[in-house]
Amino acid sequence: MTSPAIPSDTPEAVLAATQRWVERAVIGLNLCPFAKSVQVKGQIHYEVSAAINRKQVAQDLQRLLETVADADPQAMDTALLIVPDALSDFLDYNDFLDVAEDLLAAMALDGVLQVASFHPQYQFADAGPDDIENYTNRSPYPIFHILREDSLDRAVESNPDAAEIYLRNQETLRRLGPEGWERLMEAPEAASCPHAKRD
Repeated sequence: MTSPAIPSDTPEAVLAATQRWVERAVIGLNLCPFAKSVQVKGQIHYEVSAAINRKQVAQDLQRLLETVADADPQAMDTALLIVPDALSDFLDYNDFLDVAEDLLAAMALDGVLQVASFHPQYQFADAGPDDIENYTNRSPYPIFHILREDSLDRAVESNPDAAEIYLRNQETLRRLGPEGWERLMEAPEAASCPHAKRD
């Protein structure tokens, strides 16, 4: 099963593991039908945070929200803030999502951007800690995924089965099972992403 992030991971290793997860799980298993297009177009921005506490994570998240809001969607449609050295406990991370929502409100970005959540220990409220369904939102490191509401609306309109994605993903992971997931994640390192950086 996926383990929490190791603080000694280098930024390059963090980026490689995250991009591998996006390519092999999110896109490879089609967990998000909308991800392949922005990946192919180079519109996903990956950023590794050096934060070690909640205050620093909030500062990095605010900066990246500003960056995405100001960017041309054709150049940066979506962004992942990867936090390898903070919020390793899922309950702490889950509590921090309130801070993310408060930031969106304070920055008047409600209805413009939204923040999706991914974590190595992700657990849905109605699931047990080892249930394979949790893996739809399990990532190598704590991640805050910033999405544009307009892009989401267009993607949903172009996918008539969008409401069924969640159920389809759960079935995909049940078929794969924990061992299949581990084999998928043990693949060779992906190439580093040219749009990635560490603050």
